[in-house]
Amino acid sequence: MGRAFEYRKAAKLKRWGAMSRIFPKLGRMITIAAKEGGPDPEMNPKLRTAILNAKAQNMPKDNIEAAIKRAQGKDAAEIKEIAYEAKGPHGTLMYIETATDNPTRTVANIRAVLVRNGGELLTSGSLDFMFERKSVFEFDKDDAIDLEELEFELIDYGLEELEEDKVPQENGEDKAIVRVYGEYASFGELGKALEEKGIEIKKASLQRVPTVPLELSDEQMDEVSVLIDKLEDDEDVQVVYTNLA
Repeated sequence: MGRAFEYRKAAKLKRWGAMSRIFPKLGRMITIAAKEGGPDPEMNPKLRTAILNAKAQNMPKDNIEAAIKRAQGKDAAEIKEIAYEAKGPHGTLMYIETATDNPTRTVANIRAVLVRNGGELLTSGSLDFMFERKSVFEFDKDDAIDLEELEFELIDYGLEELEEDKVPQENGEDKAIVRVYGEYASFGELGKALEEKGIEIKKASLQRVPTVPLELSDEQMDEVSVLIDKLEDDEDVQVVYTNLA
């Protein structure tokens, strides 16, 4: 799993101590999804995914319901999803996904963080061939599930890759999980197939996966991690995807 895994583990453990920043970001995505497709998660796949991911971060039910209700208010109409492309130190490339009611403020803040930490903002479309959009699902590893058989069965639903991994928990231990990668357009179909097989999906998202992963030394990784942390500290930034291996 290497240094990139250790960075992700440390970052996640750190964020458990900063829920005051995470919950508003999750709530904003729930509000956007409810505004676009309606308040019923059964009829709105994007909302269902946003709620699923919020629950994975232990977001309280009351917060989730409040975020859905906000979709009917005037403030929700002003929130826009905007992705920015950037270059960081040592050849790192980044997609910075945001949800903002003030793009001018957001891009100014992102540019300032990049410049102060050895990065720069790129023009839109610069990284089109460096990342692929993928459907990504995670569920807890269960010895009762035959992963080879599952992989074979899911190919018809857009599966591209199935891998085992470990993710850090709040108690400091690692939990064995299975991660499923699929075609971007197969998000709904692949998710439904997993559910029909009785598999409880813990996380679901449309991610940007690097076509050519980059490996860095420990020292370089530490430098890049500072930039990523500062970007993710911004209240408008939802997630930062990189080309790190």
